[in-house]
Amino acid sequence: MQLTFNSRLKQYPSCVIKVAVLAFACVHAASAATTSSDKESAVFHQIQERAAALAGKPYQKPSTELPPFLSDLNYDQYRDVRFQPSQSLWLKERLPFQVQFFSRASIFREKVLVNIVDKGEVTPVDFESKLFDFGRLPVPGEIPTDLGFAGFRLHYPLNKKNQFDEIIAFLGASYFRAVGRREAYGLSARGLALNTVTEKGEEFPVFREFWIEKPEHRARQITLYALLDSPSVAGAYRFVIKPSATTTMDVTAHLYFRSKVQKLGVAPLTSMFYFGKNTEHDVDDFRTEVHDSDGLWIQAGNGERLWRPLNNTQRLGISDYRIENPRSFGLMQRERNFADYQDLEADYQRRPSAWVEPVGDWGTGTIELVEIPTNDEYHDNIVTYWIPEEPATAGSSRSFEYTLNFGKDPEPRTPPGRVSATRIGAGKDTESGQRLFVIDFEGPALTALPTTAELSADINASTGTLGKPVVQRNPYIRGYRVSFEFTPGKEQVSELRCTLHQGSELLSETWTYQWRKEER
Repeated sequence: MQLTFNSRLKQYPSCVIKVAVLAFACVHAASAATTSSDKESAVFHQIQERAAALAGKPYQKPSTELPPFLSDLNYDQYRDVRFQPSQSLWLKERLPFQVQFFSRASIFREKVLVNIVDKGEVTPVDFESKLFDFGRLPVPGEIPTDLGFAGFRLHYPLNKKNQFDEIIAFLGASYFRAVGRREAYGLSARGLALNTVTEKGEEFPVFREFWIEKPEHRARQITLYALLDSPSVAGAYRFVIKPSATTTMDVTAHLYFRSKVQKLGVAPLTSMFYFGKNTEHDVDDFRTEVHDSDGLWIQAGNGERLWRPLNNTQRLGISDYRIENPRSFGLMQRERNFADYQDLEADYQRRPSAWVEPVGDWGTGTIELVEIPTNDEYHDNIVTYWIPEEPATAGSSRSFEYTLNFGKDPEPRTPPGRVSATRIGAGKDTESGQRLFVIDFEGPALTALPTTAELSADINASTGTLGKPVVQRNPYIRGYRVSFEFTPGKEQVSELRCTLHQGSELLSETWTYQWRKEER
């Protein structure tokens, strides 16, 4: 694998990322076909045609006007707008999936159309005020019948046979998030990322309209389609959602470009990292760690696996990993013990990992990781996505297929030595700004090694100087610890790498890290 780094440091000003949900009113009925699968294909084919037609016309921004009582709500007021569970779609039919809706309000101002597909026939879901409880809000006598929805969520008996749990929610731009069994919501996925961290400014595509296939009585998966639109691109998406211990989504995306896109981010994931074991600046908090994800995991086309611990420093950081035909990449939550967080409310140890498995060869491109400075745990500051080498030009089209997984990271697929912790502290030569790195590796093959086994570490840095690494058996994790000192000199940033070996045999994934100088 050819691996290159493109490290950039910029002062990142405080900002608020506004997430918009656009809507467009139009309903298509599926053409007649002989089988259910044929009719499903016909619906998706029509959505593709519609996306292509949209891309051939100038972009039209939909209206965001809301009734005054829903327009300027704060966080607590918005939480008062709740869907009535008794009105859940398919509740009375006792189907294995149920649908609940989000009302337009607060920052979720644009109307999202939702349709149900039943044996190829398409029926729109109409807004009715009885679907919602508006709590203490000063609701007028009549609510507009065309108010519409901001999004929806799916429920399924994921943890208990007779209890419907929320498994996935689509709300805001092209954002959605899901959970596996016994997990709590954490990081999000998106349909597409456009021009993230560019001079042009980021563009947020939105899902304007959805079509949900009505499931059979014994169905264990559900299919839905979405129409994506933005000033630069329109797209047709299909999601085949399979809830389980790891909830999976088979995603097909057909994209049609109105204009050239400076940076096309495919299969983007968005998460939060406030602080962890590797945080070098002081955080005044009783908890030991706070994050939805703690690392970027990559499996390259040649089989090499990389682990990149996430970081939250005082400047924007970007790391680019050039790879041919990636097999998998994602944002993982490897820390799974309550003791790692000490938070009785947030349950960070229950937050899912999310990883993308491309279908077919995606060719040469870049997995980019963006780390945005944050002073709290309430803003997503981590983004990753795949950037194809071939640029997206006006009038062109692209298609991508991948499986998106939400669950615990895939233990059986990881190599014998996986990174379990990264710690950073002062080195012996404090006047030079020397830093001490301590990396723990664990895994079944490492556990099985005799205590007399002699292991070595291979380390390198793009800038600065490295001391000789020390490898020690760590009996407390039944693995090994690698420690080394790094002296940055006058450099502000350095890319570091470390692997564990026994003779010529590689025993670990590749630990990689972007060190950035901190003001202490």
